[in-house]
Amino acid sequence: MAATTVRDMLYFYSNARAAYERFIENGSKPELARNAVALLLWLDQGRQHVMRHLPGLTKDAVGHLAHEANAVLDRLHQDSLLLPPTPLISALCQNGGGIDPGSFAFNQDLIVRGVAEILDGVGTLIFDDRLYHLYRRHQTGLLGRYPELEAPYISLPVTVPEDCRSMFITFSKGQSVERDEIFDYFRHKWGDCIVRVLLEKTTGGRTTPMYGRIIFRSEAFVSLVLNGEDRAAIFIRDREIWLRKYIPRPHNG
Repeated sequence: MAATTVRDMLYFYSNARAAYERFIENGSKPELARNAVALLLWLDQGRQHVMRHLPGLTKDAVGHLAHEANAVLDRLHQDSLLLPPTPLISALCQNGGGIDPGSFAFNQDLIVRGVAEILDGVGTLIFDDRLYHLYRRHQTGLLGRYPELEAPYISLPVTVPEDCRSMFITFSKGQSVERDEIFDYFRHKWGDCIVRVLLEKTTGGRTTPMYGRIIFRSEAFVSLVLNGEDRAAIFIRDREIWLRKYIPRPHNG
């Protein structure tokens, strides 16, 4: 049996790519569009077949679908266990299915890990503009056999440097939390998604840190925390913690 090629995968996920492009055309930020498509693909793994309806949706319906998907994604890092209304997603799902409210409340880790696996796996092809440009040139006959498209598809996620899967966290003065509390917060909601948490080493008589860094197991978790925003807030013991993408300091020299 011939190995599955990159071209085969691009063809198989062409509806997902089309959905991504329609979300972008409707004004979604790329990160929001990627996350929304990944969530819908996760639903399709449960034989919901949402993606097959995308080509026939109007522009307004596509906008509503993106809004519903991102409302679900926004809830995943918040304290609320209530599923936001998703009438269009439910209508598009086979047999009127969709995201079960009970499952959402108690199995958010399954949703997050499933969406993260898609972002880190086939998502690296689906959302690669250059690859799809090559693929479409090949499909129209403008490009012959191209080694990158004919290469075997390897499904193992690519490990990225820690800086790319890290978040910078800040606390209000005197409102820091313990390292283990941050671990427990995400472990409870998302499962085993954190490698380690680093907190500021205090000096000069100050006993509580003002900032720190969370290193996640994959870059997808950073994307799901922010979901298109520059920063996001979580609450631990009623203490507000702000998270943003970690940007390492440039080295002089």
